Amino acid sequence: MASHTLSSHIPLFGSFTEIEAAKLGADREEKAGLNCGWDLGGAGKQPAVEMKGETGSKLHDEKPKQVNASTVPTKLEGHIWGSMRRTAFILGSGLLLLVAFWNSVTWHLQRFWGASGHFWQAQWERLLSTFEGKEWMLFMMGATQVPSLFFWSFNGLLLVVDTTGKPSFISRYRIQVGKNEPVDPVKLRHSIRTVLFNQFMISLPMMLVLYPIHKLWGDPCRRELPTFHWFLLELAIFTLIEEVMFYYSHRLLHHPTFYKKIHKKHHEWTAPIGVISLYAHPVEHVVSNMLPAIVGPLVMGSHLSSITMWFSLALIITTISHCGYHLPFLPSPEFHDYHHLKFNQCYGVLGVLDHLHGTDTVFKQTKAYERHILLLGFTPLSESIPDTPKKIE
Repeated sequence: MASHTLSSHIPLFGSFTEIEAAKLGADREEKAGLNCGWDLGGAGKQPAVEMKGETGSKLHDEKPKQVNASTVPTKLEGHIWGSMRRTAFILGSGLLLLVAFWNSVTWHLQRFWGASGHFWQAQWERLLSTFEGKEWMLFMMGATQVPSLFFWSFNGLLLVVDTTGKPSFISRYRIQVGKNEPVDPVKLRHSIRTVLFNQFMISLPMMLVLYPIHKLWGDPCRRELPTFHWFLLELAIFTLIEEVMFYYSHRLLHHPTFYKKIHKKHHEWTAPIGVISLYAHPVEHVVSNMLPAIVGPLVMGSHLSSITMWFSLALIITTISHCGYHLPFLPSPEFHDYHHLKFNQCYGVLGVLDHLHGTDTVFKQTKAYERHILLLGFTPLSESIPDTPKKIE
């Protein structure tokens, strides 16, 4: 029965002898039993059969030659495993280099931190003894006055360039060429008055009110200073909280209900300068400037030293974002500068939420996006990545 079944599927143009048919069937049964559908060392080759017809006799394979199916997945699997090994090697090497670099940096910083730890701890304890019973004053100095000193020191240097155009080489790094050259003095004076009002009439009272709350959650003026690694962890959490809160509060302020009455004030500067980073309506200053920076230290119950460094860093970063110059070795201000130019793009700080919500799609199609990198040389990006020439109609 088996031989009949197998031989019945063979297309014959002539006729086989019964002996040949029986022999072929037996061979096929044996090979089918041995191979089970797989070609083991060539045992699965089909026998040649003599076909007799009008044109004479010639040898034909019993079935057309087929590509051995077992070799295809083997080659494919080889390619996949090869790609996976290369990817794992590249990622693993990159991770090892990153960890080595990070460990080296943190080791040196920690040595500096540790070596100077006794010095700073001694200075801190001296401050505590000086302000004993008046820790709220120490808190206000650290949380408001020291960051303000950094803010105005940095902006003082930028204002010299904004108002005089000197030194001239810095003007080469201007993002919006031809804007604020020089800055309008009347507009500038009005903006500075608003910034001072926000700092002394909004920020100071707000921090004074928050001090008792902060003290209940975690005394900011406790005796022991935080460790280096703890401060790094806090810094990461502060940054994450600020990104989330600033993005959504900022985007809310662009809603027509709030934009005209509140946020439009800040957008009077379509080509921003550093000092206008705090130029805002009082409501915006509280909701979008103060709260995103304050909530992190409140949640973490941070030490005053961490608060002082975080607020100072936040003010320097927002100044850079608004300064209007893409300077070497400083974070790129292209992202937020584009927001001031177009209004409905780039709402966040890091750009993560803009990417997730698609509020940077237009920005990604511009030259500003190509220039949104850390400049590690001294050639202005406006020269190395020039604007596309406008077509003359």
